[in-house]
Amino acid sequence: MPKYLLYALLLIASLLLFAASDLFPTDCASPSNANEQCLDTGAVSDKPEITDDCHWKGLPLYGKIKFVESFPDVKIKFVESFPDIKVKFVTSFPDKCGEWQVVESFPDLKVQVVESFPDIRVKIVESFPGTEK
Repeated sequence: MPKYLLYALLLIASLLLFAASDLFPTDCASPSNANEQCLDTGAVSDKPEITDDCHWKGLPLYGKIKFVESFPDVKIKFVESFPDIKVKFVTSFPDKCGEWQVVESFPDLKVQVVESFPDIRVKIVESFPGTEK
């Protein structure tokens, strides 16, 4: 099969997919015509969505924490600069944003420490835990 024919078939297939979704390439060509479908690329944001009440994807970023090697609720990376949240390790009453008490059973959140592709970047602090918000 000639190469140009393959490209033509791919072009036709992509146009059919756009037509099936009621979205055409020209709809997204100019910013004034762009709608939410054009803007929703599914790309990963640089900054995770941590809410004002200190939750990430519905999970509290405070409380009793268990470090695990597999099946975590959240993957974190410890950093020294540009953290998403500052964490203070406490021995009791981890009630405020960024206060973590390490436990082995009945955790509120299971955390895996990774070196690449973290969900959240964490800095360990001795005072003023929480987010920058």
